[in-house]
Amino acid sequence: MTIKRIAAAGTLESSDALVTLEPSEDLTITIESVVKEIFGDQIEACVKGTLQRLGVTGAKVHVQDKGAFDCTISARVETAVLRAMKEAV
Repeated sequence: MTIKRIAAAGTLESSDALVTLEPSEDLTITIESVVKEIFGDQIEACVKGTLQRLGVTGAKVHVQDKGAFDCTISARVETAVLRAMKEAV
């Protein structure tokens, strides 16, 4: 899947995450999280796994996590990817 435009999904509320995607040739993931020291590797693995499942190989991904569960992070990534694949109107 090709990321065609900048897109985001989620909020900065407690127990949620804001995921922003931008087009890029390479895959770059940056994570800001209140629990990064403890769960940073797990968050990154969740994001990578979701992107891999969706066939995304190139994108700049920025995750602002506020203590979200993996299922929430995965849903936010998937929604952002689907939004980023649509042509801008």
